Amino acid sequence: MLDWRARKLSVGGPSLRTWKGGVSMRCPYCRHADSRVVDSREADDGQLIRRRRSCPACGKRFTTVEEAVLAVVKRSGVTEPFSRTKIMGGVRKACQGRPVDDDALALLAQKVEETVRARGAAEIPSHEVGLAILGPLRELDEVAYLRFASVYRSFESLGDFEREISALRASRDDAGKVGEPATSA
Repeated sequence: MLDWRARKLSVGGPSLRTWKGGVSMRCPYCRHADSRVVDSREADDGQLIRRRRSCPACGKRFTTVEEAVLAVVKRSGVTEPFSRTKIMGGVRKACQGRPVDDDALALLAQKVEETVRARGAAEIPSHEVGLAILGPLRELDEVAYLRFASVYRSFESLGDFEREISALRASRDDAGKVGEPATSA
């Protein structure tokens, strides 16, 4: 289950600190420990939830904007928020000198985020993020894919590259055969 946290409060009230999924939301005016949700709406294609709230103590209204926070757990155990920008930066290095534009990188990062969020977990290992990058990158540019895979999978020899190139050729051949008409003998 994703972790919903209020990230920003606006419209009709001052900003408040991040809320970590507790049972109540403090009123920004009187600091009363509870508020009532009057209305909820999705924003940004379901990535955000805007909630209109009312304070039972002072009667004032305020809006919270909540976002699903997806955390990436690194090999060292350190947790950090998922970042499309970081995905684009890593893939951009693999695409250096290749005919890949920023729009294609942004689309790839969006696909990766959708894939990772579809798993429904609040935390995901960095290894799984890397696996989610490999598929779309393979479709985007095979040379960039090989560069990224060589670092991500820690290629140690020429044989590792040869195996990966053979797998690329085999998948390309299989994809070409799918559209070919059947021949009769």
